[in-house]
Amino acid sequence: MSLKSVKNIWRETWRLTYRRQQIVIGTIVMMSVVFTMPLFFGHIEKRQGTLIKDPVLAAIPPHDVSVLIFAVIWGMILLCAIRAAYKPSIYITYCWALIPITLLRFISISIVPLEPPIGLQPLIDPLTAVFYGHAAIIKDLFFSGHISTLTLIFLCLEKRNDKIIGFIATLIVAFLLLVQHIHYTIDILAAPGIVFICYRITRGFLEKKMVVKLK
Repeated sequence: MSLKSVKNIWRETWRLTYRRQQIVIGTIVMMSVVFTMPLFFGHIEKRQGTLIKDPVLAAIPPHDVSVLIFAVIWGMILLCAIRAAYKPSIYITYCWALIPITLLRFISISIVPLEPPIGLQPLIDPLTAVFYGHAAIIKDLFFSGHISTLTLIFLCLEKRNDKIIGFIATLIVAFLLLVQHIHYTIDILAAPGIVFICYRITRGFLEKKMVVKLK
């Protein structure tokens, strides 16, 4: 499909009142939440937390695999963006689902203060500095934002091959995060379930709103 086709798809989507509202409101709220991240993470870095004994991490020698982690994550973000360009509903669902996911991370990180795992190798991505601030953030632990992002992308993608790629990418990054000792095992295991619940609730909300607007 050409860029002209993409433009036409979004023009037709924009003509639908309920879709236009979903795009505008979802984007504004999502960006408002996301841009509070530097303040929030700056606060949690000053807290004392609990150090967890993690037998899985203890069995894995720590190594810096930052390049591989971000290559996979940004590759999946690019794939999702391309698919969303041709199907705006993917963007709408991702945008709205990211709101409760981020808020739940704020809550869970606040009520479950943890100290970074032993052997942590700092993970710094210049592309996400706008969200995290220009400092290494190491106490945003429970639950994993990296796995949350990939799980949400996996759920939003619709093509079978895309989902297979998304599933494999999530597994790869989960393993690499353990190698980097960025997260405890529980941080990684908890993320997919929480994201799935947020995704299903978001889909139900958007579909309900769609029915109301169509009547």
